[in-house]
Amino acid sequence: MNNRISSSMMYDQSVFLMLSKQSKLNHLERQLATGQKMVTAKDDPVASGTAVGMDRVLAELDQLGANAATVQNRLGLQENALAQAGELLQRVSDLTIQANSAALSAEDRKSVSAELRTVRDSLLSLANSTDGNGRFLFGGTADGVAPFSASTGTILYNGDQTQRQVEVAPGSFVQDALPGSEIFMRIRTGDGTVDGSAATGNAGQAVLTGVSRDGTATWTGDSFTVQFTGPDTYDILDSGGNPVGGGTYADGDDIVFQGLRVRLSGVPVAGDEFSVGQAGNRDVFSTIDRLVGALQMDTSTLAGRTAQQNVLQSSLRDVARAAEKMIDSRASGGAQLSAIDNAASLREANAISLKDSLSQLRDLDYAEAIGQYKLEGAALQAAQTIFTQMQSMSLFNMIR
Repeated sequence: MNNRISSSMMYDQSVFLMLSKQSKLNHLERQLATGQKMVTAKDDPVASGTAVGMDRVLAELDQLGANAATVQNRLGLQENALAQAGELLQRVSDLTIQANSAALSAEDRKSVSAELRTVRDSLLSLANSTDGNGRFLFGGTADGVAPFSASTGTILYNGDQTQRQVEVAPGSFVQDALPGSEIFMRIRTGDGTVDGSAATGNAGQAVLTGVSRDGTATWTGDSFTVQFTGPDTYDILDSGGNPVGGGTYADGDDIVFQGLRVRLSGVPVAGDEFSVGQAGNRDVFSTIDRLVGALQMDTSTLAGRTAQQNVLQSSLRDVARAAEKMIDSRASGGAQLSAIDNAASLREANAISLKDSLSQLRDLDYAEAIGQYKLEGAALQAAQTIFTQMQSMSLFNMIR
């Protein structure tokens, strides 16, 4: 095979070499200007694809961080609202104790009743708190409308029972604000398990001051009635009205039966009854309304005064349960806020690892790049010198 050497071939090779070196220098200049060794995907297709995947994960981490900020704001506002609600309930408790004093006049009770209505309205306002973005805190997932509304004097819940699960770190979820039905509506009465009440027609002066389970026996969950046959004797009737026990009573004594403990104060009369059974549910607004109604009762007789005291005592127990509900709800929100802080640490650790890996894939080694740039510059200069010298050469000079 014969190789033909010609002037055009020499020119072509020199031009190709210079252009190649110039292209390499341009590429190195772009790397030095951007600080990245992958200027285009063709520089390292595999590394480029890996880097794009890491960018996507970093973007997801940023979105998770935004999710965390949103739910953290809502939980913080929930904490503030519940703290204020707890203070209002403490005020309700203080007013109830104050109203239970025999020293108060009818006008004094009217003033207490007016303040209780104001507290109720304040609680309703807190229950309809928003997160600053037009969404209601306590509406569950139906947070586009006010969760609580008044209808013919009764507070209705318009939200749903769903509590959002929000992802705040890869595979880590926290719960959004609690639905208002769990905080303000479904509140257990009595001691949370057992509740009791005085019969409407009681004529004596006995007041039910407390009801609870007795630790020495097992309560089966049945309902009972304490029926007095005299001021110091009573029978215990089951839910069917059948006698299952009885005993004697002295003012201030606890009546213990069937795993239950009933505490009375005052002297009953024959025919007075007190029912005991499983605690039900009552919303906090109804509890306050019940207190307001109690303050409007006729207390001109001892029986009327005793009936009012029974309602006030029962309401005090219900207010205590509502206050406990606020505390439990705040504790639940605090646990979620703690989980958000832990998720932030996880996101930060993941982001640092990813950015370190991206740096290894993309970031330019300036020392190496500058050395390569100088080397390619010298090679280009040599190619240009050779081309300049070659321009003065000709094969005709060799055959003269």
